[in-house]
Amino acid sequence: MASLNKVLLIGHLGKDPEVRYTPDGAAVASFSLATSEVFNDKNGTRQERTEWHRISAWGKLADICKQYLAKGRQVYIEGRIRTREYTDREGIKRYATEIVANQMIMLGGRPQGGEAGYQSGTSVARPVADADQAFGDPGITDSDIPF
Repeated sequence: MASLNKVLLIGHLGKDPEVRYTPDGAAVASFSLATSEVFNDKNGTRQERTEWHRISAWGKLADICKQYLAKGRQVYIEGRIRTREYTDREGIKRYATEIVANQMIMLGGRPQGGEAGYQSGTSVARPVADADQAFGDPGITDSDIPF
């Protein structure tokens, strides 16, 4: 039976991307992304819950993240969940869950002199004009919905 491991997130960066390089020269960018949901609790009080996600991007996408992203920037991230196992300094086995990004689109306005976003294919990135174009906005309004 087939399986699917796909994550779609829109959130704000919690810190600037940190880029490291593997021994063979591959770039790896790491950053945190905050997603928030707003809801009313059982008393009708408006609440907000923020979830933090660890994001890693590899290769050309890592270089693009380093160049264009900064703390507070709103982005769309598409990728997959990966859980790694490691042993900490005290010898205790630990687990870390992260999102391995394969696509990133910058949202929330244009940065100075830059593109609005990038999509990563296998190894080539192409600019995306704006968020509506990236998400294929069909131009549907509330009056088009029959209910």
